[in-house]
This record gives sequence, structure tokens and C-alpha cells, in this order.
Amino acid sequence: MITSEGMTPLPRKTVMRRFLAYMNTNKLLLLMLLPGLISLVLFKLAPLGGMVIAFQDFSAFRGVLGSPFVGLEHFQRIFEDPYIWTLVKNTLILAFYSLLFTFPIPILFALLLNEVRVRWIKGSVQSLSFLPYFISSAVMVSILYTLLSPSTGLVNDILARFGLDTIYFMAEPGWFRSNYVLLQVWQTFGYSAIVYIAAMAAIDPSIYESASLDGASRFQQMLHITLPSLKPTIAIMLIISVGNIFTVDLDRILLMYNQSVYETADVIQTYVYRLAFASTGFPEYSYGTAVNLLKSLVAYVLVIGTNKLSTKYSDTRLF
Repeated sequence: MITSEGMTPLPRKTVMRRFLAYMNTNKLLLLMLLPGLISLVLFKLAPLGGMVIAFQDFSAFRGVLGSPFVGLEHFQRIFEDPYIWTLVKNTLILAFYSLLFTFPIPILFALLLNEVRVRWIKGSVQSLSFLPYFISSAVMVSILYTLLSPSTGLVNDILARFGLDTIYFMAEPGWFRSNYVLLQVWQTFGYSAIVYIAAMAAIDPSIYESASLDGASRFQQMLHITLPSLKPTIAIMLIISVGNIFTVDLDRILLMYNQSVYETADVIQTYVYRLAFASTGFPEYSYGTAVNLLKSLVAYVLVIGTNKLSTKYSDTRLF
């Protein structure tokens, strides 16, 4: 039989035979893929079914099948909750600050590191830069507390030497966002730069040699060769970052915040955490899931929009 495109479809037995031959040829690669697939199904796809409790008045005693269905009642409650807008504002401001500082600094660091010609210095600086990434958030927050301590901290000691007043950095709401972003940049900029350093390694060295023969300086080569070559990587990383704009580091915030800084530190995730693990009364699993589900939907729309803008203006897209 001839299709409308003029192609003759393969018999079903031939397709199956080819599929089995492909499986047999790549069985070792498929076996290596298996743990990742199992992890994806168990920890990413299977929990999606639990979102149904956002539409129920969930009771841990009745379970998912026995809890009554309440439709969009919890979502309606979100929009009627006056505190939710404070949470959204705090989350957006914190995410915007994070994106503003944590996204460009790894690019700048990678560009500068690429200009270092002494190999051992370059390797040492790179190793030291991503070392904080492998230190737990608890230790990093503890170091920050020590540095910013009002009585024995290095920062307040320097302020005192200049005759300035002591600042309670970890207890004043106005300093929480700065402390959070500072710690995030410190812990992640070296590790995030690896992606850009790897992209730079793929640039053809003959382009630099040609530019050098034409009299281009190192700065001009960086500006007109290295940076444009990173454009697709930057676009992909930006799309991923926008997708995580509502996702702040919950561990870091829980370690850093207290009731005195709720005004600026309380975000959607911490609110959901308090609802789900309330120390008094019954946890509100359904309402917390509804808040989290709505946050995920907004993040999804942002990713789709950023992907389309990236396709339109840089001809690069994530999917």
C-alpha cells in the first residue's frame, strides 16, 4: 500500500524485528539507563498522583480514596486569603534578586577564568570556587551566622572599628534577602560556571588565532567571539532558571529565618511547609497542595513564555 506521502509502510513484523534488534544491540546502554528511569518514575512521576488531594478535603485516616471531593474550594480559599499576596510578593522578590545576581555572576566568572593562561592557577581557582557547593546548607548558614554575629562576628567587628553601630543582620527583616542571595551566590557560582566553561572549550581555537592576527585584543576576543558563542547556552540556562523562579531553596530559608524576619522571609514554600507540618492542630495537606500546585502551574506558563521568546529572539529553545 502507498501512503499519501508516497512511502510504503513497513510490515508490523519487520518493525518489531528492528525494535528487538535495536534493544539487543544497545542492551548495555539501556541497562545503564534503567536506574535513572526507575528514579524518575518513583520520585517524580508517581507523586504527581498525590496532587488529587488538592481537590479533596483530605483526611489521613480516610486516605485518598475515602476523602470527600470538594472541587476548587481550596483554590478559591487561596485567592481569598489576604496573606497569600504577601507570600507571592516575598517569593517573587527573592526569586528576582536570586536571578539578577546568581545568573550573570557564573557567566562573568567563566569569562574571566577563561582568560587565565597559567593552567595551575586556573585549575586551583576553579576547584576552590565550586568547593562551597559540596558543603551542606546547614554548615554554610552556620558560617554566615558566625561572620555576621553582632557580638563576635567579623563584619560587625569591622563596622565597630569604623565607629559604626552594630547590625543584627540575621534578625532584621531588611537584611534577610541580602543574606540569602549572598549565601546563594557564594555556594553556587563556581559550580554553575562549569556549564559555561565546558561550552567555551568547544569554541574553535582557530577563530581566536584569526582574530589575534587581525589585531583584536583579548577583551575584544572575549566580547565578540567567546560571549556570542555562549549565547545558546545562556538562553537554555535562562529558561531553566525562569522555570525555577518560584522555587527558592527551602532548606536555606528554614535554617536562616525566624519569626522576627517573617515579614520578608516567609515565602510560598515555607508557608506550605508550616501548613503540612503544623505543630499544633491538624495539618492542612489539601490547602498546602493547592498552593503548591498553583505555584507550579504559574512556573510552567513562565517556562513556555520564556521558551517562545527565546525561540523568537535568539533562535534557541529548550524544547
